[in-house]
Amino acid sequence: MNTALVPVKRLGEGKSRLSRVLDRDALDALTLAMLGDVVGALRGVAEIDRIVVVTPDETVAEAARAHGAEGLVRVDPGLNPSLDAALPLVSEPDGSLLVILGDVAGAASEEIAALYAALGSAPAAAIAPARDGGTAALLRRPPDAFPGRFGKDSAAAHRAAAKEAGVALVECALPTLAIDLDRRADLGALLAGDGPAPRTRALLHSLGIGADQ
Repeated sequence: MNTALVPVKRLGEGKSRLSRVLDRDALDALTLAMLGDVVGALRGVAEIDRIVVVTPDETVAEAARAHGAEGLVRVDPGLNPSLDAALPLVSEPDGSLLVILGDVAGAASEEIAALYAALGSAPAAAIAPARDGGTAALLRRPPDAFPGRFGKDSAAAHRAAAKEAGVALVECALPTLAIDLDRRADLGALLAGDGPAPRTRALLHSLGIGADQ
């Protein structure tokens, strides 16, 4: 089974670096819009059998279910510990695990599918680096091929983890996965880019945010 796992923080806590641009209600609406767009993109990938959103927030989990994903409500001890704890609950040893961040709203189904096409013989991994040095998406087969290292400069950390584990890692430069919405400039980059992001685009336009932000 090929599982996609999407981590999302509790509403009221995420996207604090955008607080100078959007108020708290708008930030929470943005979180839910991005989630809808990410799940929508994942549902368009034939290789994915199961989509799970892991979150400490029941409202987020309900939104995930409304979009056709599973909502797994878990205590949030931090991003990597949360993902590690969810791994045995959502994946199978002979399958693969795609971790994709919930703020990569512009993700296009065909670019997510490119990660699967890039995988070689197991153990193997494919990574889509974010433009800020982070990791937008990490695909591993088997799911525990090496530990996740999400966070600041995580692309480099994942390269090192794969090398230490002796796992072949393929890097895929995927434009719609390169932008995660953390800063004001990211909003403009998303709107100016080619990623679909219908819900996020509509929300930003309704809030008066344009591509020149």
